[in-house]
Amino acid sequence: MKEYREKLEKILPSRISDEAKTLADRYGYLPYMIERYLRMFGKIETLELLEVNEIPLPETIRCNDYLISCRRLKERLEEKGFVLYPLAFSPHGYSIEGGQVSIGATHEYLSGYYYIQDPASMLPVYELNVRPGDLILDMAAAPGGKASQILQLTKDSARLVAVDISRRRMRALRSNLSRMGFSSFILLRGDSRFLVFKNLFEKVLLDAPSTGEGIIRKDPLRKRSRSPNDLIEVSILQFEMLKAAINYLRPGGILVYAACTLAVEEGEFVISTMLDKREDLQTLSLNIPHVKGFEEYGRTRFNEQVTNCGRLLPYIHGTEGFFVCKIKKKEE
Repeated sequence: MKEYREKLEKILPSRISDEAKTLADRYGYLPYMIERYLRMFGKIETLELLEVNEIPLPETIRCNDYLISCRRLKERLEEKGFVLYPLAFSPHGYSIEGGQVSIGATHEYLSGYYYIQDPASMLPVYELNVRPGDLILDMAAAPGGKASQILQLTKDSARLVAVDISRRRMRALRSNLSRMGFSSFILLRGDSRFLVFKNLFEKVLLDAPSTGEGIIRKDPLRKRSRSPNDLIEVSILQFEMLKAAINYLRPGGILVYAACTLAVEEGEFVISTMLDKREDLQTLSLNIPHVKGFEEYGRTRFNEQVTNCGRLLPYIHGTEGFFVCKIKKKEE
């Protein structure tokens, strides 16, 4: 990974402008983050991003229509004083306000009728286009948001292998899948970079561990919690996981890579580097709302296929920051 690290280090800002320092001081960020935003978005859009990030994300849920119709769930929650607004880009998503109790303490929640989930994170599974009977791998599955969504969309008829490295988070994964009524899954605890599968799965979801730079609206501590070296180490981990994911995918299969981030270093750079190394990969266009991936960053021009990848931006889509890319492994 020495070559990958060296290339990554070269695209990080070598100096911090006075403008970035001023904005970082005003909004409470590490200066290198602002320098990168200015490079990515320009001054006007950077200011829009920083202002929107001061507004907390609304509480959002995903209705589990495997157990209850979304219409009936809405009625039941409204009887408890909640107000629900459908999310424009998710057929099962609602933003939610009010209520007589916490949204995580209702009878409906305990019965598995919904999952508390940030809005953009509902979208990658729709791009995976899962079908009953599919053999599917979720490589970073805990605490279960996307794993439960896969089983929901297939009416518990997919064959899902869900992997996570954390013992504590695995307990949450098992609890959430059971709470929501699902049984068509196998759970594996371990490092998903080192599984024994090869050319096996029809669909692979890699919701990669990230710096969390996309969830500042939810967790303002992310403004200052990750150093440039942290960003490098996370990007290397993501690349290693993506390499493994492609090996697990059968020819003709579909992989969706996602990361809750604004960072090019965790998105286009990871995908472009992999596309340059392998000729058997093809990015596919996305159906979800998005802006296209960056073709270049600083003085680095990416593989042209990254323009099929997409970003959700807080100041455009009203969500957290998110990166999504859909990749097909070509037939042999």
